[in-house]
Amino acid sequence: MNAPPRAPLPPDGRSGRTSNAAEPHPSGDPRFKLLDAALKRHRRRQDALIEVLQSAQELFGKLDADVLIYVARGLELPPSRVYGTATFYHMFTFTAKGEHTCTVCTGTACYVKGAEQILAALEDATGIAAGRTRPDGRISLETARCLGSCGIAPVVVFDGGVEGKVSAAAAVEHVKGWLADGTE
Repeated sequence: MNAPPRAPLPPDGRSGRTSNAAEPHPSGDPRFKLLDAALKRHRRRQDALIEVLQSAQELFGKLDADVLIYVARGLELPPSRVYGTATFYHMFTFTAKGEHTCTVCTGTACYVKGAEQILAALEDATGIAAGRTRPDGRISLETARCLGSCGIAPVVVFDGGVEGKVSAAAAVEHVKGWLADGTE
């Protein structure tokens, strides 16, 4: 059985290759050149793994196996450590997110104040379960264990904007705007 082709190593002094900004990346995907820049910016330090993964996710929209292997090689880390870190932290995703994201806090304070009802109403309104993205790519519905805003529970994050004391009806109204024309 033949082994699958290996992703090219990032250009660096250790691999014997040099990087030329005018040259395309060997994969043909220009995002890898930008990821190479992030690796270089962090001096390929293994303790910069989270920052490099954040850069990779910003560039690719998600962390797929090829990207994780590329990061592992670039930082000279075992792929299991890179994968373990990516799966441990809530901020990393292995599926592309929608145009809009809605995150419902399910921490204790939010749960006691109705997060479960908010989430159920949003699932009904969007037609997707928590942790999923609509097939049309418009909305991703997510949950978070705690957003640290317990004083304004229940909390929902709409496209990065934190809103407190949200009712189920208000949350549904917000995402209905996204479904109607893509904006709110």
